[in-house]
Amino acid sequence: MTGVSRVQLVEEYGPAWSSGPYERGTDGPRVIVVGVDGSPTALRAGSYAAGLARRQGSRLVVVYVAAPSMWTGLAAAGGADVEQQTFEEIIEQLREELRPRAEELGVSMTFMVLRGEVFPELRDAATEANADMVVIGASEQAGHRLVGSVASRMVRAATWPVVVVP
Repeated sequence: MTGVSRVQLVEEYGPAWSSGPYERGTDGPRVIVVGVDGSPTALRAGSYAAGLARRQGSRLVVVYVAAPSMWTGLAAAGGADVEQQTFEEIIEQLREELRPRAEELGVSMTFMVLRGEVFPELRDAATEANADMVVIGASEQAGHRLVGSVASRMVRAATWPVVVVP
């Protein structure tokens, strides 16, 4: 990155997580990473991951990547400000939803906000968190059938199981 930290926010919600006795491959995923962006499929992915984390006693790492559009650099300064305001609104909305859900479900949750391109940031977050599974929503954009969505790139590049939620 060019002098800007890619990690903008890390918050912990819910009960403290204890990995307890565990033999890899025998008890299900211990760390589940889910990518969210406020879209309906991402919210379904978040719900699926939270339910799985609750049932498995797993730690849930919720990752939001603030990805500036390619047009931001070409737009006037006001365009970047509007985009940043949109990111902040989505982040605050996610924080307001995650905090009570973590307590309600009794799930240890880490909320991370990263800045950069979605695929590499999500991949790196999963690697750094020692993820046993990644959950991501399917893309709703028609162009991704040709170019490839973040979900399909995660599946191809993953060293962990990837669940794509429609």
